[in-house]
Amino acid sequence: MLRDMMYSQVFGAGPLMDAFFIAFKIPNFLRRLSARALSRRRSCRSFPSIGSVRAPAEVRELVDGVSGTFGVVLFVITAIGVIAAPVIIFMFAPGFRSGGGRFDLAVDMLRWTFPYLFFISLVSLASGVLNSYGKFGSAAFAPVLLNVIMIVTAALIAPNTPNPGIILAVGVFAAGVIQLAFIWPFMVRLGVAGWPRWGWAHEGVRRVARL
Repeated sequence: MLRDMMYSQVFGAGPLMDAFFIAFKIPNFLRRLSARALSRRRSCRSFPSIGSVRAPAEVRELVDGVSGTFGVVLFVITAIGVIAAPVIIFMFAPGFRSGGGRFDLAVDMLRWTFPYLFFISLVSLASGVLNSYGKFGSAAFAPVLLNVIMIVTAALIAPNTPNPGIILAVGVFAAGVIQLAFIWPFMVRLGVAGWPRWGWAHEGVRRVARL
């Protein structure tokens, strides 16, 4: 609520905010197809195998395989999204073509906000794993970082730049990076995360894919 109040106070209603809300809505919409599947129901049952496989070494093998395999998939999707940004904006907001500069601005913003999908999906993976071990604090706090960064960007940085819309979009990108950098060390400290690797042959990875 505070974030939206800040946007309204600083930028008001207009083409800039129309473009930003569409550019931010798209990766959030796609997150439901990827991130939510990786942390379904926020319980030990939501992440395949962890509820029954508690040995850290086995969980680490699963997490490394899931993060590496789906990391590659998400990276490819992100690259496609960045390249095809004009097509995606047209699909979600065809009315932007009518003028006012909203279409081109939304395209430029989406190229910064779309990678948020990559980061938040891995954040949700980490949240699901940590929750399965009863570690709820870091997973609950990660979304706070998103809002704090977006508020600071809107209040202190964007208004003082010649392209405030792009700065808002960069803030979303930065928030994704910072959330992942914040939460992943908790998994490393728990001993259930190492180096991501391709692991499609792992049964747990295939079970996650079927979600």
